[in-house]
Amino acid sequence: MSVILAVDTSSAACSAALKVGDKLFERFELTPKAHTRLVLPMIESVLEEAGLSLSDVEAIAFGRGPGSFTGVRIATSIVQGLAYGADLPVVPVSTLAALALQVARQEVGSLELLCAIDARMNEVYWAAFQYDEGELSIISEERVTKPDRLPELANNRSARRLGVGSGWQYSDEFPAWVGATTAKVYADIEPRAAEIALLGASAFEGGHGVSAQVALPVYLRDEVTWKKLPGR
Repeated sequence: MSVILAVDTSSAACSAALKVGDKLFERFELTPKAHTRLVLPMIESVLEEAGLSLSDVEAIAFGRGPGSFTGVRIATSIVQGLAYGADLPVVPVSTLAALALQVARQEVGSLELLCAIDARMNEVYWAAFQYDEGELSIISEERVTKPDRLPELANNRSARRLGVGSGWQYSDEFPAWVGATTAKVYADIEPRAAEIALLGASAFEGGHGVSAQVALPVYLRDEVTWKKLPGR
């Protein structure tokens, strides 16, 4: 029975979840700019509800991005600290994959999920996934692009194509093929730790845990710059 702790602060939402075998405990709150204050109490709360402590956890998963730069850094630093102190492996999980799984769990049948997160500066973080018989797989690489530059995908006619994520606010700018092939859109959802836990557990069982020191965020945008301190 795997015990996986999960955290996500990559968006306006803050959440923590604990997967204990087939049971899932979660805390979720839509609270922009309150992540630092809420995330540790959420972690303590799910552990308490399950009657466990951090010493019972086998691995910690976190939403490694893409998403809010500040939010992704918060989750990374919290998880690195907990994992380093408890000598636990870490499983970085794509927030785009977490969004895809969140919608797939609500739907039935074979699905293609076009996931887009608002990246600001009139850009979107983008990836496409296939969901079939309970298995989620990526079918296009994660990238950041202008809304009108989404790469065309071969349409799998046996799968229903769904749009997912906050990036769909730019849908009027998406290429014509997107609207023509998308059956339904879930725009008003945020990544959740519940799906981070599920994906993290699968990755951990597949041997994909890493040490805290190399559990790094994914921003996608290469031009992120850091101001140097005077004299550096």
